[in-house]
Amino acid sequence: MPLLPSHGIQSMLKEGHKHFSGLEEAVLKNIDAGKQLSNITRTSLGPNGRNKMVINHLDKLFITNDAATIVSEMEVQHPAAKILVLAGKAQQEEIGDGANLTISFAGELLQGAEELIRFGLHPSEIISGFSKAINKAIEYLDALVENGSEIMDVTNKEQVVIRMKAAVASKQYGQEDILCSLIADACIQVCPKNPTNFNVDNVRVAKLVGGGLQNSTIVRGMVLKHDSVGSIKKMEKAKIAVFAGGVDTSATETKGTVLIQSAEQLENYAKTEEAKVEELIKAVADSGAKVIVSGGAVGEMALHFCERYKLMVLKISSKFELRRFCRTTGTVALLKLSQPNPADLGYADSISVEEVGGARVTIVKNEENGSSVSTLVLRGSTDSILDDLERAVDDGVNTYRVTIINSKFLAMCRDSRIVPGAAATEIELARRLKEFSLKETGLDQYAIAKFAESFEMVPKILAENAGLDSMEIISSLYAEHAAGNTKVGIDLEEGVCKDVSSLNIWDLHVTKFFALKYAADAACTVLRVDQIIMAKQAGGPRRDQQPAGAGMDED
Repeated sequence: MPLLPSHGIQSMLKEGHKHFSGLEEAVLKNIDAGKQLSNITRTSLGPNGRNKMVINHLDKLFITNDAATIVSEMEVQHPAAKILVLAGKAQQEEIGDGANLTISFAGELLQGAEELIRFGLHPSEIISGFSKAINKAIEYLDALVENGSEIMDVTNKEQVVIRMKAAVASKQYGQEDILCSLIADACIQVCPKNPTNFNVDNVRVAKLVGGGLQNSTIVRGMVLKHDSVGSIKKMEKAKIAVFAGGVDTSATETKGTVLIQSAEQLENYAKTEEAKVEELIKAVADSGAKVIVSGGAVGEMALHFCERYKLMVLKISSKFELRRFCRTTGTVALLKLSQPNPADLGYADSISVEEVGGARVTIVKNEENGSSVSTLVLRGSTDSILDDLERAVDDGVNTYRVTIINSKFLAMCRDSRIVPGAAATEIELARRLKEFSLKETGLDQYAIAKFAESFEMVPKILAENAGLDSMEIISSLYAEHAAGNTKVGIDLEEGVCKDVSSLNIWDLHVTKFFALKYAADAACTVLRVDQIIMAKQAGGPRRDQQPAGAGMDED
């Protein structure tokens, strides 16, 4: 019988477990993991943010400054750092922008907490101070909202662009004017009469290598990145029939044997099959359809008869793309090849195959009747540039969605509201929280002061990424804000402090609201942990840990 350990946690857990406890082993190690993750993302903050080159486990290369993409492809293993990753993901899913601010600010809070712990404060006192500070920060944030921004016309392009600009500029600095104009047009085109029903999925992106951003356009309809099947390449004012199961002779479910005894019988058998296919295609043509869209294979014989009856044939293999096509054209997808009812047919103003940048694409336009889908055709020199442009478009569209939905419903944050950008809001929050900390008694005041100090991270990083003297910028900002100029932020182009209302740089109130809330929650969650207990991992050694030659046959 094996000897059991006499006492302690060893007697309770299986062999191979790991256990860390206490300030040095658990709390400070967790804080360090959060700081390391924050140090990776913070240099990508703002318009001059640096790009990261990430190669994921599938050897796919990402060159981006989008924090949500960076942390999701890094596959973070440390449990404490994962909490910050989850906070960033929650921000990305809720708002579509501000993931970097969430992770970087949480890391800065943890760094402040580490200093306080080393001074002798208990994590509980720090958590209490941080909780008071975040509640007060949200109060101050509401006071900084620009007057008149509560009401917004969702079809007014100028108002939409103002709210979208900061989110897009953080991904594509210098090109935000072109991109914002395109995204705003696309969103307004597909915005329904009741704006709260706006669907992000209705703004599509087609990425075509070649040209530049100035060659990008909007199509009121869909862009399919493949050619049509057959020789007919263009159709105007066309009725459309969609067959999800493919355009071909359907095989029977049971197997059968046909005994043919002469050449005449063989010829008649082939003719019968041809006649049946022709009958089906003719029935589709007689229904008024000019375009057939197949969700599966298109048979040779069926294609031959489609050409004879002057029917254009498209093949869309993706069921999701097929659904969008049906939504764009108002078609009802039929399961198998048969004569469609007039109510099942869709309509498009024009369907044409065009060559864009060496690639043949099918453009489905539906402008006269209005289309529920709009497509941004993005042009760029490389795939990685196009991927980054797509992320900027996603941020812009999500900003529009958040602005609409919450401006109508959520009382706590009617989210067409805007606050000054370019670090003006952060410095003002830092200044007011420092004043608030001086009025507090007890040890909480140190945690509140550290929370306020953490806001300085934003102007510091923005200035450093733009190659400016961060200390000089921060002191100038504090001086301006102390004089009552609460809208003064950093003009990164001239390297001076200016009124952001003259620069037209605004951030959405809701982006800041959730970013600060998630960051504070993540930091407090990490600080509440005092022990890490890891059970032995299931299974054998991982592939990368196996000795060379393991698993091979011995000859």
